[in-house]
Amino acid sequence: MATTMIKSQQARKVVGKDGEQMIELPTEVTKEDRDSIDELMSQAQAAYESYLQAQKKVSLAYQERQCRVEESFKEIEEHAAKLCAVAIEKATRSLEKAEQEAEGMYKKAKLSATQAYQDSLNEALRIRRETVEQAWEEARRNSEKIWKVFQGEIKR
Repeated sequence: MATTMIKSQQARKVVGKDGEQMIELPTEVTKEDRDSIDELMSQAQAAYESYLQAQKKVSLAYQERQCRVEESFKEIEEHAAKLCAVAIEKATRSLEKAEQEAEGMYKKAKLSATQAYQDSLNEALRIRRETVEQAWEEARRNSEKIWKVFQGEIKR
């Protein structure tokens, strides 16, 4: 049932929906009521202070958690940096090894090519020499035949 309060000079009346007076409340607050209100205010103040303390604790807990998260992130970042440095060092060693192997293979290939060139050059010079010798030998034999024909030793 809904009620409304009407103020008068001496007392307050609580009137129901239909306009009937239900109770009459005194306007003066007794000492007992005042003590009860003071006690409630004291409890409310204590509860509010507890709330503020709890709020500070929650705030501190969040800050501590944030610090732990940041520290954890820094540790992970440092670990990742170390792993990266190790990987770079390993890659560098692999590159150096591959370059050394490639240089060794290049030197062998160059030596092989030089040897093949020298062998080909020697073969070409040998063939030239033999060809020139054969040509001179043929030219000598022809000269001898011509000389013999010229001298009449051989008839044509």
